[in-house]
Amino acid sequence: MARLRFALLNAAHDGANTRRNFRREIDADLAEFEAVEGHLPDHTDFDGVVVTGSRSSVYWDEAWIPPLVEYIAEAAENGVPVLGVCYGHQVLAEALGGRVAGMDGFEIGYNTIRQVRDDELFTDVEESFTAFTTHGDTVVDLPPGATLLAENEHGVHAFRKGHSWGVQFHPEYDVETAREVTEGKRERIGDARVDEVLAEITPEAYEAACEAKSLFDNFVAYTQDLKHEREAATAADD
Repeated sequence: MARLRFALLNAAHDGANTRRNFRREIDADLAEFEAVEGHLPDHTDFDGVVVTGSRSSVYWDEAWIPPLVEYIAEAAENGVPVLGVCYGHQVLAEALGGRVAGMDGFEIGYNTIRQVRDDELFTDVEESFTAFTTHGDTVVDLPPGATLLAENEHGVHAFRKGHSWGVQFHPEYDVETAREVTEGKRERIGDARVDEVLAEITPEAYEAACEAKSLFDNFVAYTQDLKHEREAATAADD
């Protein structure tokens, strides 16, 4: 069976951890593009598209952001499965007609998220699960026709529309990334809060959060099944 080919649109400004994490978690061939440098594919001929996190906000006036949103809108319109993670989740929401805004506070650390609807992306994930979160923006209006899948007291944590999913949390994070990202938030949330979160980044917390990593395999499996269905339909028409 041929391996799937995904476009990985890296929106991280310092993307080393991001590349490592997604390369480890996604069982597919990745064509990698540095979105923050304006590097995007000139086509949507991929089996799937994955958009990463970023320290930017989707509503900021930065030249690279509108083309990224437009590309995701085009990919989704063309029926390409899309998975957006954190910032990518917000990009997807904007691309499909939703709205993102800043939060009153900032969610960071290993937190509890609740599924509100069954969906194949969350196969083998408990209704209430742990994941690392770090965001000061949230999806305040879902795209028209989108389905809310998961949430907590800080807002939307997962939605689906068609073949596209957005997840606000970070299932790809390892302990090194969680610690580095948390250290980088001292100016924003203060030393006391950072130290509190760092103390909670333990092997036990990471192990609990690993349950959510199955969504990557579920996304790959969904994409593979969809590709087979489309190939079978094409063969039947010939």
